[in-house]
Amino acid sequence: MEIPFRKFHGLGNDFIVVSGRGLPSALARLARAATDRHTGIGADGFLLVLPPRAKQHSARARFFNADGSEAEMSGNGIRCIAAYLVGSSNRKRHLAIETSVGVKTLDLTEAKKGQWTFRVGMGAPILEPAKIPFRAGDSGLPVIGFPLRTRRGLLPVTVTSMGNPHCTVFVGDFAGIDWSLLGRDIERNPLFPRRTNVEFVKVISRNQIEVRFWERGVGETASSGTGSCGAAVASILNGLTSRKVRVRTLAGALEVEWPDKREVILTGPVEYIAQGTYRYQG
Repeated sequence: MEIPFRKFHGLGNDFIVVSGRGLPSALARLARAATDRHTGIGADGFLLVLPPRAKQHSARARFFNADGSEAEMSGNGIRCIAAYLVGSSNRKRHLAIETSVGVKTLDLTEAKKGQWTFRVGMGAPILEPAKIPFRAGDSGLPVIGFPLRTRRGLLPVTVTSMGNPHCTVFVGDFAGIDWSLLGRDIERNPLFPRRTNVEFVKVISRNQIEVRFWERGVGETASSGTGSCGAAVASILNGLTSRKVRVRTLAGALEVEWPDKREVILTGPVEYIAQGTYRYQG
C-alpha cells in the first residue's frame, strides 16, 4: 500500500501527518512501522487527519505514539496538523480541530515559507486525580508534592492532565539526575493506569523554566507541547512562577500562559520537513 505523507516538526518533536481515509484497520501496527527510524520514515508520532464530525470544524485528529499506542492529545502534534491544513489552503488562519478530549482552536500568528507559528487553546488543565487518571489515595486536590515511589526512593511530584496525564518532577539541575532512566520508571508506575508523560523542571525565574521530557510511548524527546503546558501548570500550582512562562527545551522555547480560571494557551513554531509516499507492506 502506498500512503502519501508530509512530515513536520514542532521544536524537534517530529511527526508524520497523513490523511486518515482508506488506511488499514491495524493503525497501531502502521504507526509503529512508519515511525521506525531504520525501516520506516522515522518520527516521534504518527498523526491522522480526518473529516470533522461537525461541519463548522476544520478537521478531526488522531495521535499515535511511536510504540503504536494512541494518545489523547499532542500540543506539538496538533500544530503540525494545523500546518498540514494551512498548507492546503493559505486562507486558513483560524482552525478548530476535533480531538478525543474536545475541540482545540488554533490561530496562525506568523507564516513564512515552510514555517508557521500557532497559538493553541489547549483547554483547562485537569486536576482531579480520577480524571487524570491517577490513583492518588487520600491525596488532596490538586496533587502537589505527592510522595511517588521511584528507583530513587520517594520523590515529591505534581500530577496534572492536559487531556493526557503528566507527572512533573522539580530538579536543581539535570546533570545530577539520570532523568531519562527515571522517566522510563515513572511512566509505568502502577499509580498511573494509562501510564504517564514525565517532565523534569528546573525553575530559572518567575517567568522562565527549563524542561526535559520523557514522553509516554515515545521516550526522550527534544520538546513536548502538552509536556510544556503540564510543566508550566505544575510550576504555577507550586507558586514557583507567574502565570505566563517561557519554557526552554533542548530544541528551543515555547510560550505557555494560564490565565486564572481559564484555558491554557500554548504558542510555538512548526517547520515543514518533507513529503513523499510511504510504501507500507503491512
